[in-house]
Amino acid sequence: MSSEIVGSLERAPETDVVERRSSRVLAIELIGPVTILGGVVWAILQPYRIVFLDHTADSGFYDYLVQPPLLVVGVGLLFALVIAPGLLEDLRSTDGTKS
Repeated sequence: MSSEIVGSLERAPETDVVERRSSRVLAIELIGPVTILGGVVWAILQPYRIVFLDHTADSGFYDYLVQPPLLVVGVGLLFALVIAPGLLEDLRSTDGTKS
């Protein structure tokens, strides 16, 4: 066998190393989706909480607007789209300066 086929055993440059996400970054990234999933599961397990599905209820506009499982989904979306990106940017900038 020729060693030209196998190639050299040199290590890859440090720039090619894939960086693992820290547990803090992963936790912040998962808070929003887990909250949204919790709201959806809550809505499925207790469908009477959603006024849209209960046609017998005499409900006003406020009852349609404020429904607990949907509010939980909204809070999860707000966190994932508005709050988490700023937190992750700050966390990554502080992790980069610790060296």
